[in-house]
Amino acid sequence: MSSTQLGSHKVREAHTFLRSRISSGEWPIGELIPKEPELMDLIGVGRSTVREAVRSLTTLGMLEPVPGVGTFVRARTPVSSLLTEFLIEQDLEEVLIYRRSLEIEAAQTAAVKRSDEQLAALRRSYERSLTFDEAPDGAAMNPENCERCNDIARPDSFHRLIVEASGSKLLLDLYSGVMTVLGRAVASGVVFLGISSDTMHLDHGALLKAIEERDVRDAAHSMALHADRDLGVHADMLDLSPNTERAESLIEAGYDPQGLSEV
Repeated sequence: MSSTQLGSHKVREAHTFLRSRISSGEWPIGELIPKEPELMDLIGVGRSTVREAVRSLTTLGMLEPVPGVGTFVRARTPVSSLLTEFLIEQDLEEVLIYRRSLEIEAAQTAAVKRSDEQLAALRRSYERSLTFDEAPDGAAMNPENCERCNDIARPDSFHRLIVEASGSKLLLDLYSGVMTVLGRAVASGVVFLGISSDTMHLDHGALLKAIEERDVRDAAHSMALHADRDLGVHADMLDLSPNTERAESLIEAGYDPQGLSEV
């Protein structure tokens, strides 16, 4: 067997090892995988083989190396990467509708299945968001000055934690693909934040309360309202309100948390 063939075989073995740890959830989404020296010992291969295996999984969208920090798990399967490629070609308003559908399902399922640990993580994320400053004018065009813009990509973002609390790995994979596309759209200024920080806090507070109380109906309705007015799409550089007829009907039905005390 030639050295090239042996190298290819070792890369496949390393790739399989890494992918199995990710797919099984042993290495959770949002967490760092072991450093190169530890991976070399675990798999029994050299540095170049480990790097090639990591590179292949990065191409699939499952891993994301961050210089000076390490390599993060970004998706359990290649589904997110494939979905991202597909959604990039779609109308962003349609992507927002898809995101809304996923988050409503996640919220009502999280109200049933969430654990105490997941609820505690949601509360920590909610309390962290209370420290965010109000987004400055033009924040959507300059996310570097907008904490809320950057937060949507964090593994401990409030919305992502709700999806995780649903207990559905497939839902999380689909959501990761959607948010990759929307995160890029926010960074490029095409998608903008449609509500103030105060309204976001009230919406998130209502969601946290519903999930804590295992109230499926309120969780679904609160998320439907929030997702409808959370993000909007710029058209010809004009802000088009993300509020829809659905949001208006939910407000009229009394699901708007405006004026209610925070959690």
